[in-house]
Amino acid sequence: MTTRRDGWWTDAVVYQIYPRSFADSDGDGMGDLPGITAQLPAVAELGVDAVWLSPFYRSPQDDGGYDVADYRDVDPLFGTLADAQRLVEQAHAAGLKVIVDLVPNHTSDAHPWFVAALAAPPGSPERDRYVFRDGRGSHGELPPNDWVSEFGGPAWTRVTEADGRPGQWYLHLFSRRQPDLNWGLAEVRAEFVDILRFWLDRGVDGFRVDVAHGLVKAEGLPDWPYERDRLAMYGGPKPPLPFYDQDGVHDIYREWHRVLAGYQPARMMIAEAYVGPAPRLARYVRADEMDQAFNFEFLVTPWDPAELRAVVDRGLAAFRDVAAAPTWVLSNHDVVRHPSRYGMPADYPIARGLRAGGQQPDEALGLRRARAATLLMLALPGSAYLYQGEELGLPEHGTIPEELRQDPARLRGGTHAGTRDGARVPIPWAARSPAYGFSPSGRSWLPQPPSWAAYARDRQVGVAGSTYELYRAALALRRTHRLGRGELRWREVAPCALAFENRDLLVLLNFGPSPVRLPEGWEPILASADLAAAGVPTDAAVWARRARRSAVAGVVPV
Repeated sequence: MTTRRDGWWTDAVVYQIYPRSFADSDGDGMGDLPGITAQLPAVAELGVDAVWLSPFYRSPQDDGGYDVADYRDVDPLFGTLADAQRLVEQAHAAGLKVIVDLVPNHTSDAHPWFVAALAAPPGSPERDRYVFRDGRGSHGELPPNDWVSEFGGPAWTRVTEADGRPGQWYLHLFSRRQPDLNWGLAEVRAEFVDILRFWLDRGVDGFRVDVAHGLVKAEGLPDWPYERDRLAMYGGPKPPLPFYDQDGVHDIYREWHRVLAGYQPARMMIAEAYVGPAPRLARYVRADEMDQAFNFEFLVTPWDPAELRAVVDRGLAAFRDVAAAPTWVLSNHDVVRHPSRYGMPADYPIARGLRAGGQQPDEALGLRRARAATLLMLALPGSAYLYQGEELGLPEHGTIPEELRQDPARLRGGTHAGTRDGARVPIPWAARSPAYGFSPSGRSWLPQPPSWAAYARDRQVGVAGSTYELYRAALALRRTHRLGRGELRWREVAPCALAFENRDLLVLLNFGPSPVRLPEGWEPILASADLAAAGVPTDAAVWARRARRSAVAGVVPV
């Protein structure tokens, strides 16, 4: 029997699908579950092991489906419950595991529980399912504390009571339409155990747990009068955040772990937890809790060899201490795509995002670095997560007109104020088809830039040197050499280079202005850019093996 520490996820490569932007089967301009099912063979052909689906549950879609009104049904935008079942079955037939998003920190304000809470009086069992509090001030006119929403503005909204008078306030760490649940209540815990079983019984292989660090709040909901920044997330000098990474969350995941342990074949959980330093994050993947946690510190690390080496070391050490495999990721639906991040100046505040009329990335430089970063990530021990379209080298769509943007964060100036729409634009499948093959009608819920024709999948399949074929080759070699189950050993090659061995391969990234030669006795088998006799060029990476014959100048990447 597979153990929890040695499951299929330990070295898996997981492909994230954002359903509304992957493939539209019915021409309404919105991706859907039948569209995903139709494209599963293409996903399997890439060489990944699993797919992770962002939310497809019934929802008002105020925050792209992360505002759930019914956790046991599919939103009509995406299809039906039968469509979801068919997708799981077809994925398994194609050799792919299926991970679904679970959103436990908050519900939609359209969820029946919250509708009932608004209709009920203060102190009622209905309100106790959420975090309702009386306001401060002489008439309760001030929020209960100074917490700020991730989307900007106060994390509290005041309700109007049944008699028409201003009443209590409810907590929402995100949009006001996403009220936080009260995880101190046994009824809430029991409800989510039942939701887990509902989807496990339908064959899903795991859960990506949204805001996994946020479910439990500090006793008394104390003020936190500090500026939110990267140090606050990753263990800086400020006091711990009272609304994130509270010790009580671990009791919840121990209970969930026991639920999943009762299913065969083995199922898994991965935490979306913006937590630091690394040993704090590793607490989420102790043997009786979750199986994986995203290493977001790796994602936000700038293009610098010393910083990248340090963050890799921290991640490997922290996860080794709890006997869990590390997890690596470069892009997802909440951040600027990494080809665009790497094409911006090092001091650009990337949380600002990209906007029409604002500074735009150097597209060629960004793609060059992104390809090299991908070879770094896929060569590291552990698991890796890819975001749809990154195998095409897609940049951020940074010039979406303001009136067409839909991210609720743009209105309130919060953590995601730059908007996340640019990473969520429907991906291009075919250069000469309507909506680049995304939709048969040519409709697209967000506009696609004309430049994306050059990135379309049909322009890259079978084309030597294309980003798509680089990913395919890297994924095949990763599997053949079992790199995810290997061990990293750093090599000192050049001051401006990052180099390590994993199993029988040498990985080298050049960050300097001049080419760097491979160490004697090694020959390249895969490179992110054309190699020449002078060595690995600037902003490029290479995988090499022990020489079996004389190296040939002018090696072209697979």
